[in-house]
Amino acid sequence: MIEIYMYVIVLFFVAYKEWIFLDSGTHFVMGIALGGLALVDPVVADHSMTFTAVMAGTIIGSQAPDVDTVLKLRNNAVYIRHHRGITHSLPAVALWPILITAVLALIIQDANVFHLWLWTFLAVALHVFVDIFNAYGTQALRPFSRRWVALGVINTFDPIIFTLHCLGILLWAFGANPVWTFSIMYLIIIVYYLLRFTVQKAVKNAVHKTIQDEEYVIVAPTMRFFHWRIAAKSKTHYYVGRAYGRTVNIYDKFEIKPLPKTPLIEIALKDRNLAAFVSFSPLYRWEISELDNGLTEVRLIDLRYRSDNRYPFVAVAHLNDDNEIITSYTGWIFTEDKLQKKLQVGASN
Repeated sequence: MIEIYMYVIVLFFVAYKEWIFLDSGTHFVMGIALGGLALVDPVVADHSMTFTAVMAGTIIGSQAPDVDTVLKLRNNAVYIRHHRGITHSLPAVALWPILITAVLALIIQDANVFHLWLWTFLAVALHVFVDIFNAYGTQALRPFSRRWVALGVINTFDPIIFTLHCLGILLWAFGANPVWTFSIMYLIIIVYYLLRFTVQKAVKNAVHKTIQDEEYVIVAPTMRFFHWRIAAKSKTHYYVGRAYGRTVNIYDKFEIKPLPKTPLIEIALKDRNLAAFVSFSPLYRWEISELDNGLTEVRLIDLRYRSDNRYPFVAVAHLNDDNEIITSYTGWIFTEDKLQKKLQVGASN
């Protein structure tokens, strides 16, 4: 049987680096927990090589759908358009376990292939299922629908869920029965999810009482249980705020103005960065300004991610007098200086 202490060492490394790999860290501990739960299967429990393969399969399977993260190395526009798209689709959920099982079966030849595939499939399916519950969501219904499924009740990184998994793995490392440990853990997490839905509904009702004429509301979770981000739209205005339980604070209110229908705007919206932004953001406002260097700036500002009085997720394009795009960028930027540096790099490429 694989020495569980090795996984605990890796686990703490991931936890330490959580500021970089928040989402991956959660899926990693989920893979370990599912590998422990697999010991409920007699074939896995009674055959050490099968257990070894299953543990590898659940860890790899819990990470596989996020392989599209490498798209970020290309550029943010491609990443925004495709992250959690085809790799989280129904065909992918079916294909990932087959591919992973085939590779592991070649490496660990004495493993039971069917049970290896079964638990790897559960790991992949759990990854995609869990991602549905955060605000980013997935295109899990592809190829039948390209609609993003995002229930928005769990933050991308939830410290309670992560901590429960860490605690369960530590208990296993010190001799606790993994089947009972992780079964109880998942029951607690199910109750936690139900509580999150209850709190989200209460927040939405509070937003309705505060704004009253809203047509569209996004209530997004944070890492704090009772703290929620709010972005709403009425017929005339956008509203941005925060909720603590049923107490709603609206920080910003913007009059809704349609984008001008001009050649400059039409060209700007065809830029890959702005087009990716528009495909991803359901609520945004715009700014058009003349720069000192004679260029015109078109800026789109996502209203869902207000942080420290700023809106860090933006798309910006600079155009000259001939309506040619000189530079553009989309992504999360927390200072204006950093944004300008990104645009200068884009202009030099």
